[in-house]
Amino acid sequence: MRMSGARIVLECLKREGVDVLFGLPGGAVLPIYDALYDFQGIRHILVRQEAAAGHAAEGYARTTGKVGACLVTSGPAATNLVTALQDAYMDSIPIVAFTGQVPTHLIGNDAFQEADNVGITRSCTKHNFLVKDGKDLGPIIREAFHIAATGRPGPVHVDLPKDVLVKEWELVWPEKVQLRSYNPTYDGHPGQIKRAAKLLVRARKPVLYVGGGTISSDASAELLELAELTQIPVTQTLMGLGAFPMEHPLSLDMLGMHGSYYANMAVHHSDVLVAVGARFDDRVTGRVDAFAPNAEIVHIDIDPSSISKNIQVHVPIVGDCRRVLRALVDAVREEMRNDTPSLAHEARKQWLAQIAEWKARHPLGYAWDDELIKPQYVMQEISNLTRGEAMIITGVGQHQMWAAQYYRFKHPRRWCTSGGLGTMGYGLPTAMGVAAAHPDRLVVNVDGGHHLQGAVLRHRLRAEPRLRQAGRGLRLRRDPREQAVRGGARAGEGVRHAGARRRRRGGGQVGVRVPDGAGRRGQPGHDPRKPDRGREGQGREVADGVLDDQWWRAAKAHDRGPRREQVRRPLARRRPLLGARLQHREPLGR
Repeated sequence: MRMSGARIVLECLKREGVDVLFGLPGGAVLPIYDALYDFQGIRHILVRQEAAAGHAAEGYARTTGKVGACLVTSGPAATNLVTALQDAYMDSIPIVAFTGQVPTHLIGNDAFQEADNVGITRSCTKHNFLVKDGKDLGPIIREAFHIAATGRPGPVHVDLPKDVLVKEWELVWPEKVQLRSYNPTYDGHPGQIKRAAKLLVRARKPVLYVGGGTISSDASAELLELAELTQIPVTQTLMGLGAFPMEHPLSLDMLGMHGSYYANMAVHHSDVLVAVGARFDDRVTGRVDAFAPNAEIVHIDIDPSSISKNIQVHVPIVGDCRRVLRALVDAVREEMRNDTPSLAHEARKQWLAQIAEWKARHPLGYAWDDELIKPQYVMQEISNLTRGEAMIITGVGQHQMWAAQYYRFKHPRRWCTSGGLGTMGYGLPTAMGVAAAHPDRLVVNVDGGHHLQGAVLRHRLRAEPRLRQAGRGLRLRRDPREQAVRGGARAGEGVRHAGARRRRRGGGQVGVRVPDGAGRRGQPGHDPRKPDRGREGQGREVADGVLDDQWWRAAKAHDRGPRREQVRRPLARRRPLLGARLQHREPLGR
C-alpha cells in the first residue's frame, strides 16, 4: 500500500511502540502534523521551545525504560534541540529525535531555514540519519530505535527532507535489524566474572559503586541480591540514585563532591571496589591519582570505551549489567561453597562496624535556623510526606544536590536530573514528559532556575494540543496562507491560551497569590502598581505579578501557618511548592 512519507513516519512510530510524541510544528514538518490529525494511537504534546521537546522525551524514556520520541522542524529548531541531544548523550538516555529539513534538491544551497543537521548532531548522538529516499524511511526508523535502545542507550537523530514527507512511497518494514558494524556485548567473559567473584569473597573492605547503567539495564534486583549475599555496602552516583534502596542498612547514599562523608571514606579505604554501570566521573573521583589508592577495581559496563578511560581498572568486564550481575551472584555462591576464609569474614564485620561509626559521627546535616526554612528541611519533608514514592525531577544547581542528598529513594526510575551536561532549564519540561508517561503518579519538580524554560509555563502540563480549524486555532511559526494551502481546514495548531486564571488551574504554576488589584491591565481604573485581579479573589501569579511592597506583604501573609502544612498542602493538591521567604512557626513532631 502506498502512502505519504509523513504517514509512513507515523506508522513506523506506532510499530515501535511510541504512544506519546513531543514536538513543535514548523514548515518542514507540516506534512507530519497534517497526517497526525486523523492518525490513531499517538498522542502529541506541544512544547514552546525545541529543547523542551527533547527534555520531555528524556523524562519519558528515563522513567518508563522505553525510547522517547520528539519532533521539531528545520534550521533553528534543530539547533535548539542540540542541547537536549547532548544531555541525553552524556546521561545515556534513549531518545529518537526527528527534525525537518529543506527539500533534497535544496540541501547545500543555503535555503531558508537550512542547517547541516547531520553534521551538527554527529558529535552528540549515537548515530544520525539523513533520509534521501522514501523507501528507506521504514528501515532507517527501525534502525534508529534499535540503536537508541541497545548497548549503551543514547540519542539517535533522523533528518527528514520535506519532499520525502510529501511524496507517496511503499512502506518497507524489516522484521529484524542486523547491523554488521554494531553488535554490543551483553554477556560478560566467564573468566573475568570468576576473577571478580574470588575478589569479592576474599575482600576485607569491599564497596559496590553503582551508577546509572544499573538502572538502564533494570539490574536493581540483582544488585540487591549481590549486596545482601556478600554483605557489601553500596554507594550510588547522582545518576544511580534509586538503584539501591537508600533506607537499606548497607546503603552509603551518594558519593563524590556532593556525597556523604562515610561514602567517600569507604571508597577511599576500600581494598576491592566494584563499579557497576558507572563512568568514574570527575565529580566522583577528584584527583585520579588519589582515588581508592589501595583498591583492586572491578568495572562492569556495556560500553568498552568507558572502561579504564578515567581510572585504570584491574578486572574489566564488558557486558550488560543485569546479565553480568546475575552471573556474578552465581559465581559468588559457588566460590563461597568452595572457600570462605574466616579471616576475611571477621574483617568484613569490622569493616561494617567502621562504616557505622563514620555514619554516626558524620551524618548528612545542616545548620538549623529558627527563622527560615532550610531547603534541606523542605526536601526531608517532601521525602517523608511522599514516603519515597514520588517521581522527583530537578533542575541544575544547589537545589539539585539537596534533592539528591535528602530525598530517600526506594525504587529505580523515580529520579530524573541532568547529571553529565548540567542543563539549566531541564527540570520543568522533563517533569512534563514524566507526567505524560505516568499521569497517575505524583511528579515533583525541584527547581531553582525554571525561568530558563519560562515559556513552557504557559502550556498546561496535562493539556493535549488539539488540531483546530484555521480560523479558530493558533497558527504556529508559518504563514497562514501556506497552512491553508497545505492543510485546508486543519491549518492551525490549536492551543488554549493559558491566561492567569487557566494557568493556575491547568498548569498549576502558583507559588504565591497576591491580592486583588483595582482592575485589569489597560482598562480604566487599573493601577499599574497593583497586581491584576484574578478569579474568585485570587490574584495574578508571581510569574506575571508586580514585585512591589504589596507583593511582599502578600508573600508574608502567605507564609503564616505551621511549617509542615506549608509543605503538605501543595503536595496534596499536586501544585508547585515555593520555598522562598517561608517562616518557621513551631517545631515539628514526626
